[in-house]
Amino acid sequence: MNLLRPLLLASNSPRRKELLAGLGLDFQIKVKEVHEDFPDHLKRAEVAEYLASHKADAYQHDLQHEVLLTADTIVCLEDRILNKPANYEEAFEMLSALSGTSHEVITGVCVLMKEQKAVFHDSTKVYFKKLTKAEIDYYIRNYQPFDKAGAYGIQEWIGMIGIERIEGSYFNVMGLPVEKLYAQLKALGVVR
Repeated sequence: MNLLRPLLLASNSPRRKELLAGLGLDFQIKVKEVHEDFPDHLKRAEVAEYLASHKADAYQHDLQHEVLLTADTIVCLEDRILNKPANYEEAFEMLSALSGTSHEVITGVCVLMKEQKAVFHDSTKVYFKKLTKAEIDYYIRNYQPFDKAGAYGIQEWIGMIGIERIEGSYFNVMGLPVEKLYAQLKALGVVR
């Protein structure tokens, strides 16, 4: 792929780095600490888009010719947003709640340039089989999913044994809807 401007990824997520590299794009990592609070009145997709946009705003004055990419993934179980678990107990509670049911994974993405900003999201429905307490315990102890919204990574052991099916993008559940991102970068004239 031909990038017409330097690309910055504002994320430490190994999954986002892997997915962006998989598109064949050269990029640099640039990370700032940004609080991930959001207004209570926002609906699910609005939360993901707000957080991605909010993260990008921290870089607004740093950009010259570069393109900045930020993203935020949330896991929604009915009206509840499951963030990153703080500890084993929270992770166990989240996975127990997801067990035997479906939930929605929404990733908000922001592409920011000095002269313009594009914000969008993608949504995937994920169906978990009924998990045993032993399976949940094994996963948490061995994979330490404390950096993952909803306390799981679809590409890890729990996804292999526990996810029956998904409706939508697998890569979105990993943390970056690459097909929508690529289309947006093309539309903005960043890649050709």
